[in-house]
Amino acid sequence: MKKIFLSAAFAFTIINGFAQTDSAVKPLPVLSFSGYVETYYTYDFNKPSGNDRPGFFYSHNRHNEFNLNLGFIKAAYNNDKVRANLAIGAGTYMNANYSAEPGTIKNIYEANAGVKISRKKNLWLDAGIFSSHIGFESAVSKDCWTLTRSILADNSPYFESGAKLTYTTDNNKWLFSGLVLNGWQRIRRVDGNSMMSFGSQVQFKPSSKALINYSTFIGTDKPDSVRLMRYFHNIYGIFSLSSKLGLTAGFDIGSEQRSKGSKSFHVWYSPVVIVKYALNDQWAVAARVEYYADKNGVIISSATPDGFKTTGFSLNVDYAPVSNAVVRLEARTLKSKDAIFTKGFTNKDNNSFITASVAVSF
Repeated sequence: MKKIFLSAAFAFTIINGFAQTDSAVKPLPVLSFSGYVETYYTYDFNKPSGNDRPGFFYSHNRHNEFNLNLGFIKAAYNNDKVRANLAIGAGTYMNANYSAEPGTIKNIYEANAGVKISRKKNLWLDAGIFSSHIGFESAVSKDCWTLTRSILADNSPYFESGAKLTYTTDNNKWLFSGLVLNGWQRIRRVDGNSMMSFGSQVQFKPSSKALINYSTFIGTDKPDSVRLMRYFHNIYGIFSLSSKLGLTAGFDIGSEQRSKGSKSFHVWYSPVVIVKYALNDQWAVAARVEYYADKNGVIISSATPDGFKTTGFSLNVDYAPVSNAVVRLEARTLKSKDAIFTKGFTNKDNNSFITASVAVSF
């Protein structure tokens, strides 16, 4: 479900503990082309029938087969006053996350245009289909510290459509954004829903070694006849603890009305911590601890007494032979309070799997 305002270049800066100076930043070309390909293999020890992994996985979600998670070709136009992006994508990520969209829209990874509306300040108005303002993990696995996405990332928006107004201060330490959206990870608004959704983002970079973000979503993903208001908060920080050691800590919490017009809410939440250590310029390891609680099945339905209450652990090893490519291996295990997983004809409370990937950007 997301590509955040934190660019791949800044993520590399955070873990290595230094920032580019203005003099080192090269001017963007007016028109540029780029691409990304990530292939993967996942083995789920629960051996799901049909090779589809549990429904709350939206990336790397096929068992025991080599497949394409995400591949896209992108054209970008950028100058001092206007900008535009168009990317066409394919892969199991696209199939899972765009399944509700009609026709050829299913293959639009990104399509947006923006204008700078201030002559002296960095104030932009963008509209179209763009990466989510929520979360520190994106659909581009190469830019993330872990190979697979955390449960909170897979179950919050990766992309959104609408319009946003973004202001960045002259010293680049603060970013403020307000958004009007078609819904919770929607390109086409839900039939029968006459209400737009709204979002906000505040991002603070006190130094080259820290980034703090707070994002919100307010809206509904239901038709007017059964409208349930949803309120969502996303908080995270990314910190460079040394030249080799980095820490990411995030917390999501959301609430949705129990019924139309109700003053009581169902609540779900998820904390996650990821630690990354760079052994050298080519090798790195990362460990993740996460928990996701959705007792009432607002986002992840389990139809069990305690709902979806799951703890996860993962460890991955990365090898980057060159700057634009990475080979990764990850082991991950999930443990739930209820037996929400299936192995053959048996319900289980755990799910373990390994994933390997090769990703190249160009």
